[in-house]
Amino acid sequence: MNSILQTSRLLVRKFTTDDAPFMLQLLNDPTWIRYIGDRNVRNVEEAEKYLLDGSLKNYKDHGFGFYMVCHRESGAPIGTCGFTRRDFLDHPDFGFAFLPEYTGQGYAIETAVATMAYAEEVLKLERLVAITLPDNIRSIHLLIKIGFRFEKAIMVEGEELLQFGTDLNFVHKDEED
Repeated sequence: MNSILQTSRLLVRKFTTDDAPFMLQLLNDPTWIRYIGDRNVRNVEEAEKYLLDGSLKNYKDHGFGFYMVCHRESGAPIGTCGFTRRDFLDHPDFGFAFLPEYTGQGYAIETAVATMAYAEEVLKLERLVAITLPDNIRSIHLLIKIGFRFEKAIMVEGEELLQFGTDLNFVHKDEED
C-alpha cells in the first residue's frame, strides 16, 4: 500500500498511477485552480502523466514527494500533503490541498503535523519552506499554526507569493552517541 504514516483518522501513502482519477478531480477543483494554479490536466491520462512526472519522479529523485491522504476508515481519498523541490527555493517546499468536502474538519492540520514529523524523523530534513498566494488566508493560518513564519514576498513567473519557513529540530541519533 506504500503507507508512510497514519493518524487517528487518516492514512498517508505514496501516490500510484491508479490514483489518477482522484488527482484529476483535485487538480480541477476550483480552490486548487484559484490558489495553486490550473495545471491543464483534463483527463485521466493527463492526470497519470502528472503523477509520473511529479510525485512518482520525486520519490525516486529526492526520496519524498506529495502523498495521498485517505480517510482511514473508508479509504476514501481526501487530499494531498507533502514536499517537492522547486528550482527557485533553497529548501523543500511543503504543501497541502484537500477536496472541498473535507475542509473545515481538522484533516489539513492533522495531516500537516504528521507529515512534518515524518519530514523531521524519517526524511531528516532540516528546513522546510512553503509558498502561498497572499489571499490564501486559510493556508497562511494553517502554516503559522504548525510553526511556519513569514519570511518574504517573492516573485514567481510574474506573480507575488509569500514565502514561509520553519526549521525542523531533529537530533541526529548518530551525533548523540
